[in-house]
Amino acid sequence: MNSLWQTLTLATIPLHQWRRTSYLYHLVGLLQRWRRSSWLMQWGDELGFCLLALVFGLAPFVPNALIGLLLFACGGYWALLTLSDETESPTIANRNGLTPIHLLILLYWGIATVATAVSPVKMAAFAGWSKLTLYLTAFALMARILRSPRWRSYLITVYLHISLIVSVYGIRQWIFGANALATWVDPESPLAKTTRVYSFLGNPNLLAGYLLPAIALSVAAIFAWRGWMPKLLAGVMAGINTACLVLTFSRGGWIGLVISMFVLFVLLMYWWSIRWPQPWRSLAIPTLLGGLAVFVFLAVMLVDPLRDRVFSIFAGRGDSSNNFRLNVWAAVIEMIRDRPILGIGPGNTAFNKIYPLFQRPRFNALSAYCILLEISVETGFVGLCAFLWLLTVIFNQGWVQLQRLRQLGSREGFWLMAAIATMAGMLGHGLVDTVWYRPEVSTLWWLMVAIIASYYTVPPRPESLAMPAALAS
Repeated sequence: MNSLWQTLTLATIPLHQWRRTSYLYHLVGLLQRWRRSSWLMQWGDELGFCLLALVFGLAPFVPNALIGLLLFACGGYWALLTLSDETESPTIANRNGLTPIHLLILLYWGIATVATAVSPVKMAAFAGWSKLTLYLTAFALMARILRSPRWRSYLITVYLHISLIVSVYGIRQWIFGANALATWVDPESPLAKTTRVYSFLGNPNLLAGYLLPAIALSVAAIFAWRGWMPKLLAGVMAGINTACLVLTFSRGGWIGLVISMFVLFVLLMYWWSIRWPQPWRSLAIPTLLGGLAVFVFLAVMLVDPLRDRVFSIFAGRGDSSNNFRLNVWAAVIEMIRDRPILGIGPGNTAFNKIYPLFQRPRFNALSAYCILLEISVETGFVGLCAFLWLLTVIFNQGWVQLQRLRQLGSREGFWLMAAIATMAGMLGHGLVDTVWYRPEVSTLWWLMVAIIASYYTVPPRPESLAMPAALAS
């Protein structure tokens, strides 16, 4: 059974053999002679970090078109780094960050490419495919650069400081008021006149999705950063980011927050339990579950706006937002039945071309408002299976590397725990909302995947495959 699981999660895949037989990998090193003579490329990782810092530093404040241009630059620069790699280096797999996660992402990209080719709206699907390609090449650059603990910490720090600015402005909107830019609350709800903050992002649900990673990472920073002042700053970040997310009154964001905090605290308990005596190890998880349940119950019961918003989740079609999603989901399921194998092609442009043929009257939608339904309608059940396989490999790799770092007692483990928890929370949020596909949030999703991938270590080769010491010398 263990062998089957390792095969499924590619835990023991011999990447060195794949590199020797892969036609794609033969492109690596084509420009290595140029790189040796280039003065600028001596600062390869530094330049890559600067590009990534621009993406996460500007994302909340600039139009999506500029984010797309920066992502294009990231993808092009990753291609340049890869083509100019030193193929003779025995640590090439470590330097370029190739992992089993990369192989599953390549598989999903290939399925999306085929779905684009057979789409009934090929040009619209090509636009979505282009965006997906930008995200995935940016992930490849992140996974490569973030293998350095220094650049990993620096990039997380950039994002946390930007999210603090975003959260402070959001709390200012709560204090001084802000005009709703759209109908975000049922007009007949007790919360119809409640301010829902949206900061620089223009939408409270989008702001909640943007802040989810910031909360988990700022909690992790309390333990990962050295010195009392940085730890105090991390605590302030965690409090302000959490308060701002709560004030978005985004039910999907709240669901994601509860899931991510639950996963993070469970992982923290596991991390620290290695030093605890046996009775405390057995009681840690039940105590945590009980404490979280009591806290959530008291918060819901004692805070009127919070109670009204939470209870609206269970109002069914009695809440206009719920009714809207139920009608959209019903139409999307019909779309999936029409093209179940490879879907209609990736992207919201293709979705907007096909959805009107299936939509219920008066229920226009920009997407499926659910990650799993969106992937199914875009790339069919083939793409959905590949995506679920990818998630399995990602979380397995995260767990394996967390165990390794736990044994070493490395502070890097806190960033890994935050990334795992954030992904769980973003998936929970994405099950009932559409913000997962917006650049401000999607780039953060792939940052979390890249953080997990950056911890990958090459498993030891079996003795039968290892090069004899005499030949190696």
